[in-house]
Amino acid sequence: MTLFRLDASILPASSASRELGDLVETEWAAAHPTSTVLRRDLAADPVPATAWPDAVQGGFLPEEERSEAQRNAIGLARIFADELTGADALLFTVPLYNYGVSQHFKTWFDLAYTDPRIDPQGTALNGKPATLVTVLGGNYAEGSPKEGWDHSTGWLRRVLQDVWGLDLRVVHRPFTLVGVNPALDAFIEPAAELKRTAESAAVRSGRELAEARRAQVA
Repeated sequence: MTLFRLDASILPASSASRELGDLVETEWAAAHPTSTVLRRDLAADPVPATAWPDAVQGGFLPEEERSEAQRNAIGLARIFADELTGADALLFTVPLYNYGVSQHFKTWFDLAYTDPRIDPQGTALNGKPATLVTVLGGNYAEGSPKEGWDHSTGWLRRVLQDVWGLDLRVVHRPFTLVGVNPALDAFIEPAAELKRTAESAAVRSGRELAEARRAQVA
């Protein structure tokens, strides 16, 4: 059994998304104590910004005509696809940054997406159990002053669930900057409740992830 875990937070020591991811991973490990966790940390090892165009351009060329950069990019995309297709379950922890998708995650996704095994026509990921942990510094819920400003969570759901066909669970925690940003001090109590809710969801998701994989191999 292998769990593939990808973390995108640029602040690992204080990361709320990684903290929730740890809860998911703990439940997975409890159910599969001999399993392996394969990790990819996009903050410690970011994907080069030039890799995606190199892989796309190189894909139109015969192998012998590709540049070294194009060969390297295509090779890296192959590694990403190997990690995804070879795992029994997937865990992604991705914070909202500046109202949009983390550039680290987007760069990784774009490059992985060039591998023919996981594009919409040839995806090998259909039905694979997965959890997405996403956290937001503020609150962008319906009726809030910044409703609609979260341009990350919807996109992540779309590409992971609808494009890659993952059996996706989502753990969502807003207001992570309460207690950090004084402008949000009025929301200490609701933020604490949202944190507890997200932690419970992470534990539940980890158990469901483990059970989903067990059911698939039963």
